[in-house]
Amino acid sequence: QVQLVESGGGSVQAGGSLRLSCAASGNTDSTVCMGWFRQAPGKEREGVAGIYTQPPGIPYYVDSVKGRFTISRDNAKNTLYLQMNSLKPEDTATYYCAAGGPSCVGRRSQTSAYNYWGQGTQVTVSS
Repeated sequence: QVQLVESGGGSVQAGGSLRLSCAASGNTDSTVCMGWFRQAPGKEREGVAGIYTQPPGIPYYVDSVKGRFTISRDNAKNTLYLQMNSLKPEDTATYYCAAGGPSCVGRRSQTSAYNYWGQGTQVTVSS
């Protein structure tokens, strides 16, 4: 089992920045992928960014956040981050951290590739 706890959400004006954190605990050695997803009201959960744990490789980003968001991981702290810059109102959503085992390889953008999920943290961007 892997436990994930997100933090860092909040309200910000368009153009602002936020950094989300996801602290992982438990059987983290079994984790192959970690990612960030988001879900806005009335919409499906969307893969925002994903990274392999070892080695990280090239991160995955959904097109709408490329150049604005950066995913990273501090292995020593077992913490995943999502730096979000130049935020837009359409980035408003609940953001979830996720972790997956070997089945996530090549599928980092897919919710079904991940076994463990955090409780979510709200990000609200006002215009």
